[in-house]
Amino acid sequence: MMIRKKIELSLVKATLDDYQQSWNLQLDGAAFSTNSSILQPVRYEGIPAMLKIALVEEERRGSKLMVHWAGNGAVKVLRHSSAALLMERASGQGSLRDMVWNGADDEASKIICQVAAKLHTAKASASLKLIPLSEWFYALFFAANQLDGVFSQCAEIARFLLNDPIDEVVLHGDIHHGNILDAGDSGWLAIDPKALYGERGFDFANLFCNPEMTIAIQNGRLAQQVGVVSKAANLDSKRLLQWIVAWSGLSASWMLADAMPIDQKLKLIEIALSELNS
Repeated sequence: MMIRKKIELSLVKATLDDYQQSWNLQLDGAAFSTNSSILQPVRYEGIPAMLKIALVEEERRGSKLMVHWAGNGAVKVLRHSSAALLMERASGQGSLRDMVWNGADDEASKIICQVAAKLHTAKASASLKLIPLSEWFYALFFAANQLDGVFSQCAEIARFLLNDPIDEVVLHGDIHHGNILDAGDSGWLAIDPKALYGERGFDFANLFCNPEMTIAIQNGRLAQQVGVVSKAANLDSKRLLQWIVAWSGLSASWMLADAMPIDQKLKLIEIALSELNS
């Protein structure tokens, strides 16, 4: 295992070195990684930038969508290849997470809606590999077949929505407070899309699970934000609640597969179902 780890680290360094030389990048901080990408802060032609190297197909698909957006609601792409993305670095001091913690939850949600509106103007293209929402929800349908209970309730609502979609657009797929960054004079911009296609309302569901589940399940929080988001994004509040239930069930399915605790997610589903049935 140790030998394999050393080999992986060596390959990562070699890959970073290749892009540093071919794109004339100056290192500007320590590289770091996620489960799906390697990221290296750099400077490019004097501009603070971020080099992102995709390790999985999902990230490569999202990178193509970042290029397609061309800075309209998303961080601007400076250079790209089949596996790498060089983006302007969002260096503003603002944080949507901090706004929520500091009592500006409504304002943070409105900013998210404004960014999403820009992203949703993008037209689908043959060059984009977009995943239909019906495929994205496979894990929820599997969980419903295996476990029944609340997963079946979520799956039933998801099928209802997916069978009769309205206002279909190119979707970010993972909009939340941590994926929309302060880019200073350029405003708030999105990163890390999943590149999906389906009903516009889906893209707002995840923000109700964020920035932390402890906040998401606070008394009255979901109802308050449903009112804010439905107005700001011009969405039907009942259908938005249905997407929240469907998305939360899907998220809980993924978490269960990864052996993560889902108690708080189930609580949010309970709250959303209660609002839906009231």
